[in-house]
Amino acid sequence: MASQITDERSIQTRIADDMRARIESGEYAEGDQLPTYEQLRQTYLCSVGVARKAVDLLRQQGLVISKQGKGVYVRTRLRPKRHGIERYARSRWRQGTAIHDAEAGSQGLSVKQLYRELGEVPAPPAVAEAFGIGAGTAVWVRRRTTIVDGRPHQLADSYYPLDLAIGTLLTEENSGPGGGFARLDEAGDPLAEISEDWAARMPSSPETVALQLPGGTPVFDLTRIVYDTQGRAVEVMLAVIAADTVRMSYRFAIPD
Repeated sequence: MASQITDERSIQTRIADDMRARIESGEYAEGDQLPTYEQLRQTYLCSVGVARKAVDLLRQQGLVISKQGKGVYVRTRLRPKRHGIERYARSRWRQGTAIHDAEAGSQGLSVKQLYRELGEVPAPPAVAEAFGIGAGTAVWVRRRTTIVDGRPHQLADSYYPLDLAIGTLLTEENSGPGGGFARLDEAGDPLAEISEDWAARMPSSPETVALQLPGGTPVFDLTRIVYDTQGRAVEVMLAVIAADTVRMSYRFAIPD
C-alpha cells in the first residue's frame, strides 16, 4: 500500500521555498527583480498577504532586498574564495604582500583595513590560554574591519605577546610590507604552524550593524593561532566573518 505524504509547510513557506529554488538555479539571477505581490498572488493562487509573507521569508534568509519605491530584487552576494592553505604561503608575505591583499588581488577584488583599536588590553580567556598566560594579562591588540570591494567582510582582532609587538610595526596601523606575519617572522623564531577553528552562529545586533548584514544572515567565528618553530603561540586572531561573503576552498595532500 502506497504511503501518503502530507506537505505540512505553510503556503507562504512553500512559495518561499519554490522562489528560493528558482534563485539558486539562476532562473532569477543576482540583481533581477522579483514578481510583484500581485503577480505572485496570481501565480500561486494565494492572497497578497501570503505573497508578502513569502517574500519576507526570502528577505530573512538574506536572498532578496527591497528598494524603496522600486520593488524586491535578488541580492548580489560577493563571496571571494578563502584558500585555507595557500593563503598562508611564505612566498607571499616574505616578498612583501599581506595575506588579504594577495588573496583578494588574485580574484580581482579590492581590500582595505579600517582600524578600530591599537593598544594594550587584558587578554581574553581564549587568548590567555593559547599564550599560556593568566587571563587579564596585558597583550597587544590590532582591531580592524576588513572591507572587500566596498562591503564589510570581517571584524578581526589580532592579539600578540607584548615582547613581540612592542618596538615593531605591529603597534602601527601600517604594519609594513608583508603585514603582521612578516613582522612576527622578523621579531622571533620563524613561523611554522597555523590552527583554525570555525563555528557558525547568528550575529549579535552590533555585529549585524558593523557587517551590514541582511536579516537572517549568519556569521562565522574564526579562531586562528599562529605558532613559531618552538611551538610558541605568537598570534591569536578572533574574527567574526559575514558568512555570505566567503567561500572556503582547500586542496591538500592526503595524510598517511
